[in-house]
Amino acid sequence: MTRYTLLAFLCLITLVAYLQRSALGVPSKAIEGELGLTPEAMGIVWFAWYAGYAAFQLPAGWLADRLGSKPALLIFAVTWSALTAVVGFAGGFVGLALLWGLMGAAQAGIFPCATKAIGATFPKTEQGLASGALACFMAGGAALSQEVTGRLFGPLTWQAVLVVYAVPGLAWALLFAVAVPRPDAPRPVVKNEPFDWTLLVADRDMVLLCLQQLMRAGATALFFTWFPRVLQETKHVTPAESGSLATWPLLAGVVGALVGGSASDWLLRRTGREKLSRCGLSAVCMAVAAVAAVAAYFASAAVDVVVLLSVAAFCAYVAGPAAYAAALSMGGTRVAIVFATMNMAGNVGAGLFPYAAGKLVGTAGDWNGVYLLFGGMCAGAGVCWVFLNPARTLYEEPT
Repeated sequence: MTRYTLLAFLCLITLVAYLQRSALGVPSKAIEGELGLTPEAMGIVWFAWYAGYAAFQLPAGWLADRLGSKPALLIFAVTWSALTAVVGFAGGFVGLALLWGLMGAAQAGIFPCATKAIGATFPKTEQGLASGALACFMAGGAALSQEVTGRLFGPLTWQAVLVVYAVPGLAWALLFAVAVPRPDAPRPVVKNEPFDWTLLVADRDMVLLCLQQLMRAGATALFFTWFPRVLQETKHVTPAESGSLATWPLLAGVVGALVGGSASDWLLRRTGREKLSRCGLSAVCMAVAAVAAVAAYFASAAVDVVVLLSVAAFCAYVAGPAAYAAALSMGGTRVAIVFATMNMAGNVGAGLFPYAAGKLVGTAGDWNGVYLLFGGMCAGAGVCWVFLNPARTLYEEPT
């Protein structure tokens, strides 16, 4: 069993997870009508998912380090897939929010486990490519989710759609359990080994890694939330047109993730310098993304805006695999916890951006300001990369 077979399984469950987590989007109006919810209440349901996902990042990373990536990922995948099906039995707002939040908490384990497995099986010069493949399937799953759910909902009830989405996750767990051997940990965690939690919040490079993730992931949240509405309000396109145009940046992100992983690894092999291959590449890409966003602010045609923000999305996703690879390099014996901390920061950013954008529009009365908010966050992420040193290991193996 090669490491690429393992990577294929990890990419597949990433795709499935993104389909499942987006399952309430298309039928949201029907759910509101059936359960007697307001749009505000439905927004709280979505917030519950992100809250559970962010809050459980560190516990999930700890469990992955303690049990190993394969056992922990099996537990998480079975749990979140089962919860996906059970959500359809919610009888009201409280049950729906609680179950969807628990599903988010269970999905928190996917990427700490996946990155730990990649770190255990891929050499450092291939970790960017492997991380890029994961990021590619994240963007691909997000791009496909609305289309797939739209085709299923109608012939099926929203409850049935959730049950259907649970099946591939459970089937994947069965195949993963029997077909993929347990990856060997590159730096095994010693039982009862003292753990310095302060490094996660006080170490300079760890703080920079988390800040870049907060701003980069926060900026790209535009494409999952407000972007169709921004196009409607600023360029006066129809909802149907905005939905179609809004897929362009996500598809650009798919390509960017693959290019970013390959380019980062190529630079590392050629130069042997993690600072250049991880930080240099990412800083340049985030700067280009910021410039493209400012150009979009001044663009007059909807297509021009979408092309410019597709360039920005491409660049932002190029930088994604470098962040994953940096977490792998810096994590040492605690890869899963270090990655989980970074990922938690990213989800805080992804949760804050839609709120900040809405607040900005409400205060300024101008939707065009969202482009500048996006660009500012990209620029901030680029600055973090300039000062970050990814070659340091935070948690060395005990001597």
